[in-house]
Amino acid sequence: MTNKLFYGLLLSAALLLFACGSDDTATGGGGDNSEWIIPSSEVFDGGPGQDGIPSVDSPNFSPVSDIDFLSDSELVVGVLDGDVAKAYPHIILDWHEIVNDQVGATNVAVTYCPLTGTALGWNRMVNGQLVTFGVSGKLYNTNLMPFDRTTESYWTQLGLECVNGDWINSKVDFVPVIEMSWGAWKAAFPNSLVMNTDTGHSRNYGVYPYGDYRTNNQNIIFPVSPFDNRQPSKERVLGVISEETNRSYSIDLFSQDAVITDTLDNSELIVIGSKLQNFIVAYENNLGLTEVTYVSDSLPVVAASAQGDMITIDGRIVEGPNAGQSLVTTRSWIGYWISFGAFYPGIEIFE
Repeated sequence: MTNKLFYGLLLSAALLLFACGSDDTATGGGGDNSEWIIPSSEVFDGGPGQDGIPSVDSPNFSPVSDIDFLSDSELVVGVLDGDVAKAYPHIILDWHEIVNDQVGATNVAVTYCPLTGTALGWNRMVNGQLVTFGVSGKLYNTNLMPFDRTTESYWTQLGLECVNGDWINSKVDFVPVIEMSWGAWKAAFPNSLVMNTDTGHSRNYGVYPYGDYRTNNQNIIFPVSPFDNRQPSKERVLGVISEETNRSYSIDLFSQDAVITDTLDNSELIVIGSKLQNFIVAYENNLGLTEVTYVSDSLPVVAASAQGDMITIDGRIVEGPNAGQSLVTTRSWIGYWISFGAFYPGIEIFE
């Protein structure tokens, strides 16, 4: 059985779980097939077709206190803008992959690819226009390819650009997200809003639709090139993507909650993580903090400097001589190792 056929069957089985009673309609493809900036031979049709996996364009939210469908270990993707914080549960994103929303003043598409384990925020202002993104049903390096509903151009989630269609070569305006366990999120942001299961679609949100995929390192549904075997395929890592050098940090480095200081392209980084709470975040040390150490059981505060600065998981200084300032966000996200090896060949591994 080919990888392509297997993926089509897998997606078909997942779709059958919720097809009855659904009013979803899968439509044809988009984009312009004449010009690609990635090898078109490596773009695969996943099976469901354009919008066959429906994005959520009018998400509904509940306060933290009303959420009863998540266990503490479930992952959520958080987006913050000023005092506004919203969380998007993995168990919903597994079935929809894209949520078009607004968080504070930011129009954001939360994009999630179950096959690469990557959640990224995209600004929905593109070329001066407010757009929504949908799931094209196509994959490149086993990664989600969104399409915009304005021009039906194709994009790559991890390439952060448009690769085919009217907006070819346009770049994504990256919106930082924080991925962590639900137990940690609700402790850090008890006043936040959480996307609930009232999505307008009939789905079994308690069932992971891809079998053993996220734990089986040999289960790679689609070809990946290059295939980097320096780490297990499904190892969760934070990748920091810079102008000259890219570097990854495995979640296993944070088995004991820790802070790593590092230098990347002449910028000092502060990388904070906890395997127990399933998060890693990385910031530029623009404030010259020294001797930064992990702080336990004080969410949203996760670290402190020798100067007495208390640092939250979203990089704000809430106490100390730099109170009111923030560390600079890096272009970074968490995903399976296989995705960083393919999209950022030769990415360095912090050890």
